[in-house]
Amino acid sequence: MIPIIKKRASGVLLPLFSLPSPWGIGDLGPGATAFIDFLAAAGQSYWQILPLCPTAPIFGNSPYMSPSAMAGNPLFISPDLLVRQGLLREEDLADTGFSEYVVDYDRVTPWKGRLLALAWQRFSATRKNRQRLAAFVDSRPWVREHALFLALKKKLGNRGWFHWPRELRQREDPAMRRATAELADDVEFACFAQFLFSRQWQQLHDHARSRGIRLIGDLPIYVAMDSVDVWANQEIFQLSASGRPTAVAGVPPDYFSRTGQRWGNPLYRWNSRNKEIRQRLLTWWEQRLQSIFSQVDLIRIDHFRGFESYWAIPAREKTAIRGRWIRGPGKTFFRAMEQRLGRLPVIAEDLGIITDKVRRLRDDLGYPGMKILLFAFDGNPENSYLPHNVEKNSIIYTGTHDNDTAVGWYLSPDVAPQAKRLAKRYANRFDDQASTFHLDMIYLAHSSPSVLSVLPLQDVLGFGNDCRINTPGTTRGNWRWRCAPRFLTDEVAAGLRESTGTFGRLAPEPAKDTEDRP
Repeated sequence: MIPIIKKRASGVLLPLFSLPSPWGIGDLGPGATAFIDFLAAAGQSYWQILPLCPTAPIFGNSPYMSPSAMAGNPLFISPDLLVRQGLLREEDLADTGFSEYVVDYDRVTPWKGRLLALAWQRFSATRKNRQRLAAFVDSRPWVREHALFLALKKKLGNRGWFHWPRELRQREDPAMRRATAELADDVEFACFAQFLFSRQWQQLHDHARSRGIRLIGDLPIYVAMDSVDVWANQEIFQLSASGRPTAVAGVPPDYFSRTGQRWGNPLYRWNSRNKEIRQRLLTWWEQRLQSIFSQVDLIRIDHFRGFESYWAIPAREKTAIRGRWIRGPGKTFFRAMEQRLGRLPVIAEDLGIITDKVRRLRDDLGYPGMKILLFAFDGNPENSYLPHNVEKNSIIYTGTHDNDTAVGWYLSPDVAPQAKRLAKRYANRFDDQASTFHLDMIYLAHSSPSVLSVLPLQDVLGFGNDCRINTPGTTRGNWRWRCAPRFLTDEVAAGLRESTGTFGRLAPEPAKDTEDRP
C-alpha cells in the first residue's frame, strides 16, 4: 500500500489560537500568513493544527468539545482582513490592550462579536453580497442547521438542546418553520460568520500551498452531546426517546486513573439493526470528512482505537468503571469512506490502551501512528516510543498539545530523576541542563526513523510549563497560550532549518505553478 507520507519531512504543531495577533487570539490574518512564511524559511513541510470548530465556555473553550463539528470558529476571523475587504474601518479597531501571551476568552468573544455585527451591517447592505451568502449556504446544507442551532440556544438561555421544548427538541416541522422565520436575522448573521471564516481560511490554505506547506487537521472521533450534530441527527446516536444518551464515551481505568475517564459524548449506532440508520450514519461521516478535507491536506483522527472497539459507559454511571468494550465498525467503515471519497490521508492517534487488533487495523489501512518521545524514558529498552523501536511509517513528536513542554517535563518534580538521566543519555548528552533539553529532544525526533517529525512550537523555542496548551483532567487555564511575534525570528528559523536538513527532512522548493497541487 502506498504510504500517506512518502518522504522524510518535518513540521511544527501550533494551534490557530496561539498565533501572534494584536487582537487577543490568533486568527487567519497577517500573523497566520507570517507563520507559514516562517515555516517555509525553516525548511518545514507541515503545519499541524488543532480542531478549527467553535468553542464554548461551558466546555472550557476546548476545541475537542464543540457545538458544531463542521463549522469554523468565528473567533479566528481576522479583523485586519475585514478592514482590507472594506467591511471594517481602521477606527473600528481601537487599541484593546489584549495580552500577547494568553487568550482572554471573556474579553475577546464579545469584542469580536461586536466587530462581526458591524461587518454584517455593511455586508448585508448590498443585494450582491446577500446573493453571494445565499449561494455559499446553499452549497453547504450544514451551515443553516448550525446557524439555527445557535439562534435557538441564544433565544432559550443557552440551555442544552435536550432541555428545549419537546417540539424543538424533536424538530417537529411546524415548530422548526416558526423558529426559522422568527430567528431569521440571527440565523443569517451566523451564516455570515461561516461565510467569512470559509473565505479567509481558503486564502490562508492557498498561501500555504504556494509556500509548500501542507496542513494537518485534527478530527475528534466523538462530538459533544450539546451540539447541532447530535440535535440534527439524533437517530444515528445512542439516545433515548427523550433525547438523552443511553451510553457515553470514555476509557477504562488504568495506571493513571483508577476510575477511568468518563467523557460523556454520545456514542454512534454502529451496530444498529436498521440498515437505513447505518446508511445515515455513513452519510453523516462522509459529509464530515468532506468538510474537513476541504480545509486541510491530512487529518489526525483522535482516539482512532474507537473504530476497532470503544468503551461504552452506561449513561447513569458517574465513572467509567462499569463500562465495557464494544466492537466498532473497523475496516468496513474506512473502506466505505474510501469508496465515496477516495484514499484518505489519515494519521491514526493510537495512544492509550492499544491492542494488537488496533495495530492491525491501523497497519491494514496503511495509516501512520504516533510516537511521543516524552513517553519513552521508563527504563524499558523495548519501549515502543524509543526512537530505535519506532517504525518508518509513523509520526514522531517531542510531545502533543496534551503533554508538558520538553523543558517543562525536565523541570517537573513529578518526573523521576532516572527518567531525566535516561533521556539525556539517550540523546548522547551527559549534562543536567534543562535549558537545552528541548534541543536534545529535537535531535532525537529529527534523527529518528519516523517518516515525519512534528515539534510543538514551544519545544522549538525552548519554553517551559507556563506555555503548556492543555493539562488533561483539568478545566482551568487550558487552550490559552499564545506566541508573541518577536519569538519567530530569522535566527530561530535558521536553527530549525539546519537541524531539519541534517537529518534529511528539508522541504523541497515548491513548484512555481501550484494550482494543481493537492
